[in-house]
Amino acid sequence: MRNLLLAIPAVCIIACSSQKETVTNPTKEETTKTIVKSIATIYANTITAAEMKTDLYIYASDEFEGRDTGEPGQKKAVEFLKKEYQKMGIPSAYGTDNYFQNIPVAYFEGKAKNDSENVLAFIEGSEKPDEILVLSAHLDHIGQHDGEIYSGADDDGSGTVALLEIAEAFHKAKIAGHGPKRSILILHVTGEEKGLFGSRFYAENPVFPLANTIANINVDMIGRVDPEHKDAPNYVYVIGADRLSTGLDAAVTKANKNLIDFNLDYKYNDRNDPERIYYRSDHYNFAKKGVPAVFFFSGIHEDYHQPTDTPDKIDYPLMTKRTKLIFHTAWELANSDERIKVDRDGN
Repeated sequence: MRNLLLAIPAVCIIACSSQKETVTNPTKEETTKTIVKSIATIYANTITAAEMKTDLYIYASDEFEGRDTGEPGQKKAVEFLKKEYQKMGIPSAYGTDNYFQNIPVAYFEGKAKNDSENVLAFIEGSEKPDEILVLSAHLDHIGQHDGEIYSGADDDGSGTVALLEIAEAFHKAKIAGHGPKRSILILHVTGEEKGLFGSRFYAENPVFPLANTIANINVDMIGRVDPEHKDAPNYVYVIGADRLSTGLDAAVTKANKNLIDFNLDYKYNDRNDPERIYYRSDHYNFAKKGVPAVFFFSGIHEDYHQPTDTPDKIDYPLMTKRTKLIFHTAWELANSDERIKVDRDGN
């Protein structure tokens, strides 16, 4: 299904004046930065709408029964994710064939009937492997009600399949000798709809020390256009990036300015936002622990938490573009010379 090797073309940089036939020789640093940028673009372009659509039609199908925490459909979902990572050759975070972080039923405070699990895949860094960038998305949804299946295609099938594509892109880069300097943990968390339980469990029981975790990029609902942007859909909401680290916010802005050119909408980042979106997805459990975190989101729509949140309503080209922005942000953080700093108090 996925091709794992890409040829990287040579990158030549010549700056020409429109007034004179002169050549400006770039510095070594400028040349290096341009080559790195070009390589990132090559791997970002392996993220395709066709692959995400294929995966999402499976992940949000009736077979998965709405992916309610601990229920049979959610178990099918985690097995699907595990098999996808195995097919791609991306190992688990444990270095074994176990991709699951098991969470006992008691942890869910009566809101689930069975144990559940997070899914953890891992791409080891080439130069600073002990520094970890976490990319998260919740794998669950709200199950079945009154005989209807709530598929959760956007919430959060969109974020789930986006992580699969981002992981694949980084893995291809690594195989070709262009892997990230820092390690990347792909974290699919359970129990978000029950109260952010899976991300809280990981934050309390991290596989890699939180002190070594440079940032969390969280992806939750990136497949639709909300009513506020129906006439200007080239947008994504950015939430939390500047709460703990100016460096994280700068990485998002840089990736967007250089490569994507979205309208970055900070509406829900407002500390007085009545929806309090900053506190309502899985990044928040990292931010509470002092880990810089950013949440990418496309907003609430009429099918939110309805059985009509189905894969046929996803805007796949737009979702692909948003996924590429997330990939470029992750590339910037994973490959920067210096780790971003916590330089704000989060309030």
